[in-house]
Amino acid sequence: MSCPMCDAETDSKYRPFCSKRCADRDLGKWLNESYSSPSYDPEDMEIAQDEAEKAQRKPH
Repeated sequence: MSCPMCDAETDSKYRPFCSKRCADRDLGKWLNESYSSPSYDPEDMEIAQDEAEKAQRKPH
């Protein structure tokens, strides 16, 4: 199995990553919201639509 961040061989101590550095990089992506999980909650969809409409109305 290879590390999902850098494709190096994984280390059982940090599995599925090869090192603490790659594990921390992955965690950072989650914390910075670079990764996300889709939501099918109607309330979340309304909020996203409202935010998109506000962004379109903003003068550039």
